[in-house]
Amino acid sequence: MEKSMQTVEVKSMFINGEWTQSQGGGTLRVVNPATGEEVGTVSYGDGKDARAAIEAAHQAFPGWSRLTARERSKYLYQLYELVRSHRDELAGIISAEMGKPLREAKGEVLGAADNFMWYAEEAKRVYGETVPSSVPNKRIMVSRQPVGVVGAITPWNFPVNMVARKIAPALAAGCTVVLKPAESTPLSAIRLFELIAQAGFPAGVANLVIGQPEAVGQELLDNPKVRKIAFTGSTRVGKLLMEGAAKHVKRVSLELGGHAPFIVFEDADLDAAVAGLFESKFRNSGQMCICTNRLYVHESVAEAFSAKLVERLSKAKVGDGRSKETEIGPLVNQRALDKVLRHIQDAQDKGGQVVFGGKRLAEGEYGKGFYCEPTLITDVTKEMEIAFEETFGPVVPMMTFTDEAAVIEMANDTPYGLAAYVYTRDNSRCFRLAEALDYGIVGINDGSPAQTQAPFGGWKESGLGLEGGRYGMDAFLETKFVSFGM
Repeated sequence: MEKSMQTVEVKSMFINGEWTQSQGGGTLRVVNPATGEEVGTVSYGDGKDARAAIEAAHQAFPGWSRLTARERSKYLYQLYELVRSHRDELAGIISAEMGKPLREAKGEVLGAADNFMWYAEEAKRVYGETVPSSVPNKRIMVSRQPVGVVGAITPWNFPVNMVARKIAPALAAGCTVVLKPAESTPLSAIRLFELIAQAGFPAGVANLVIGQPEAVGQELLDNPKVRKIAFTGSTRVGKLLMEGAAKHVKRVSLELGGHAPFIVFEDADLDAAVAGLFESKFRNSGQMCICTNRLYVHESVAEAFSAKLVERLSKAKVGDGRSKETEIGPLVNQRALDKVLRHIQDAQDKGGQVVFGGKRLAEGEYGKGFYCEPTLITDVTKEMEIAFEETFGPVVPMMTFTDEAAVIEMANDTPYGLAAYVYTRDNSRCFRLAEALDYGIVGINDGSPAQTQAPFGGWKESGLGLEGGRYGMDAFLETKFVSFGM
C-alpha cells in the first residue's frame, strides 16, 4: 500500500452515490500479471470506509425495499443493457488486471449481463402464499421480505461475473449492498459501479469499498446493520466469516473451494472428453473453483486418452490474455505460480511422471509474467499434495481405475463437494454417477455446466446456500408468517 500522490490518477470508491477517496488516503497499485506493468491505482480504505458504506446502505434500504418489484426491475434492465453494450471495454479491463484471455473475458461479461437481466425478471416472482388454517376464525398468510443490508465479498478470478451473481439477486430482492471486491481486480468493479451510477440507482443502494480485507471484513461482521454476508473465496476464509457472523446471527451464503474429479470411462467419446477436460481445467488458467483437480481415466483407455490430451496441450497458445491467439493466460500473481510449481515438484518427488509441461515459462515475452506450461502428470497417488489440495493452476494429475464403485469412492474421498465431471455413453451409468457423486454440481458429458438459470453451490466444505436461477433469490429473502384473527 502506498500514499496517494498528486501526479497519480487514483480511481475512487463509490459510497452513497458519490465517488470518494479513502478516509485514510491510502492507495493500491494494480499490476498486469502478464507483463508486470502497472495498469491503475485505486483508493484503498479500511473499516472506517466500510462503516460509511454500511450506513449509506442502511439509510437507503427502506426506500429501495418499498419500491415495487417492477420498479426495481427497471434499474436492473437498464444495467443489463449498459453492461452488455460495454462488453469489450469491461473484458479489456479484466484481461489487463488478472490476465484472462479476451475471449473468455467477453464471455464472462455477457454472463454478468445475463445475471442482471435474469434477476430483473425474477424480482417480479417473489411469491407468497396463503395456508389453510386449522382454526375456523384464523387465516394464515406467508410473505417474503428482503433481509436488509448485504455485505458482498468477491474474488479476483471472475471479477465482474462474481459481483453480478451477488448483487443482482440482492438488489432484485430489495436489499441494499456493500461490495468489497478482490484487491487484485478492483478496476473492473469500479467500471461496473460507474455503469450502476449511469443506470440511475438511488444513492446508497449499491456501494463499493476497496480496502484491507481484514479491516473491511471485520466491519461487515461486527456491524449489526449488516444482516447478510455473501462470499466467494477459499474454504479457510469462509469458515472464519461463518464463525464471525455467529456474533449477530447474520445470514451467510458461502461459495468456497473445490477439488473436482473428472472421470473418463472406457466407453466415453475420448475426443469429447479431452475437449471437456480442456475447457474445465485450462479455462482461466485453471483458476476456477469448479475446475478439474483430479483426472480418473479407465485403465483400458488411459494411454489413448493421455495421447490425445498431450496433442491438445501441445497446440494450446500460452500468453498475454489481451492477444487474440491466447488460450491460457498467466497465473494471477507470484504466490499463485509458486503454489502450482510446488505441487508439480511434490508430485515428481513422490513418483509422478510429468508427460507434458511442468515448468515455468520465463523466456522472452514470458519474462515479466507469471506463466506456467499446461501440464499433465501421470502415476499420481493420493499422498501427493496435488491429489488432495486445490491447485488453482493449469496442471492435470491423472490416475487410473478399473472399477466403477472404486472410482466413485475415490472421487467422493474429499472434504470438498462443489463440482464433478463424468464422461460415458452408458445411459444407466450416467444416472448412477449423477446420484452417487457427493457434489452440488455434476457435469455428465459436459465440461462447462454452469448457467445463469441453474443452481450453483457446493456440498460439504464447499459452501452453504445457492446462487443462480430462482434459487439465488432465497439467500436474500426472509419468510414472514402472519396470522389474521377474524
